Amino acid sequence: MNLDRVQPTTPDPNPAKRRRFLNRRRVLTYGAFLGGGAAVGLYAWRIEPHWVEVVRRELPIAGLPQALKGRTLIQLSDIHIGPDVDSDYIAAQFALVSSLRPDILVFTGDFVTASEGLPLDEMTRLLRRIDRPPLGMFAILGNHEYGYYWSEARVGDTVANRLRELGLTVLRNERCSIDGLQLVGLDDLWGPNFDAPKAFAGVNWSGPTLTLCHNPDAVDRDDFRPCRGWVLSGHTHGGQCKPPFLPPPLLPVKNKRYTAGEFDVGGDRRLYINRGLGHLLRVRFNVRPEITVFRLVSNRTA
Repeated sequence: MNLDRVQPTTPDPNPAKRRRFLNRRRVLTYGAFLGGGAAVGLYAWRIEPHWVEVVRRELPIAGLPQALKGRTLIQLSDIHIGPDVDSDYIAAQFALVSSLRPDILVFTGDFVTASEGLPLDEMTRLLRRIDRPPLGMFAILGNHEYGYYWSEARVGDTVANRLRELGLTVLRNERCSIDGLQLVGLDDLWGPNFDAPKAFAGVNWSGPTLTLCHNPDAVDRDDFRPCRGWVLSGHTHGGQCKPPFLPPPLLPVKNKRYTAGEFDVGGDRRLYINRGLGHLLRVRFNVRPEITVFRLVSNRTA
């Protein structure tokens, strides 16, 4: 050691004052940490669950009929009408949807949370607030339309019948046509009535087609292979909470790739997963609720 470079230690003239300073700084640091955590928690509980994002994008469909080019299709999903979601919030979003004046409106399941009673009258009251689009409203059922452990077929039938009374076309493993566009709707994968072969029977996959399927895991099944074109799904809520730059830690799907947004799933199919409007637990972080506004366009690469 070079003793010439060793500096003498100067005694602290006021050690008690220094200790008070360090203790104060530690308290302020802990306070800032706790305050920041509380602010994030308050935001995730009170702000983001009702901070809806209107996502606008094109939906290119091969062979799209001329009458549908440039038309607007809105997708809503996972509304979860019931005790856990504020009805005034849902009413405001339905008013917003009406103001956007879609030509077609599709619902991709989970209108209600039916595990503890069926909020049928509240669903009816709220859906009556939506102006009927000129080309119709179309729906499929989600797992929460099937009551306890998604197993009560009669509950799903009750919801479907009420939706039909309200003017919605409910597709349960069947298809319909919208000005030449084939619209295919599957019953929920977790429910008692999922039947892809029945839904796909007779579909002309070389023609313009759009498929509604609540749970995106279904696209990985062997019986889903005939499907071509776009599949619109929900179910995941985007995970509801997503750390920055990391995937959401909780997803109700086997394929953890299926979070939210667009996915190429092979076989001339593309999947879009809507983040949903409602929730089972009122908390969202970095995963805002979503209304998706699609503009129908021709697929120029087809």
